[in-house]
Amino acid sequence: MTSRTQIETGIRQVTTLLAAAEGDARTSATPCTEWTVADLTDHLVHTAGQLVTMARGEDIDWSISPQSVSDPTPLWTERTDELLAVIDSGSPLPLGMVAAEFSVHAWDLATALGRGTDDFDSTVAEEGMAFMSENLTEERRAGAFHPAQPAPDGANAYERLAAFAGRTVSRS
Repeated sequence: MTSRTQIETGIRQVTTLLAAAEGDARTSATPCTEWTVADLTDHLVHTAGQLVTMARGEDIDWSISPQSVSDPTPLWTERTDELLAVIDSGSPLPLGMVAAEFSVHAWDLATALGRGTDDFDSTVAEEGMAFMSENLTEERRAGAFHPAQPAPDGANAYERLAAFAGRTVSRS
């Protein structure tokens, strides 16, 4: 079962990546072929806010486009602090879903920035994989995820999760 500590760890990992996603790096391509690094960081910030709304039991409109943020780290920190506070209040938000979202996009962002995820806490991605394996049916993949891809030999937990989410993963 996913813990608050794992979510906090996942948030720290993404925060480190967001801090590196500045300047020319923001125009770089990501494994999400339709997104640049800037689009991905905007999505992460937006999703953190949506998760807060969901954790409060309020309705979410996923069709709303994320706002463009030139420096995503402060808003990400504000929203994830709020998310942790709502989790602490006993929200029934599925933490495995949060772990999956943050882990898949941590891999996306790390890959776009030319770094790996071997040094990341594997339990966060493992919890994300457990949630996605149980909940991501073929019908739910439509529009958001491509078909699962094979993970390369020696893939770490983030790479296996990314491959399951439809990303093409290679080990260098």
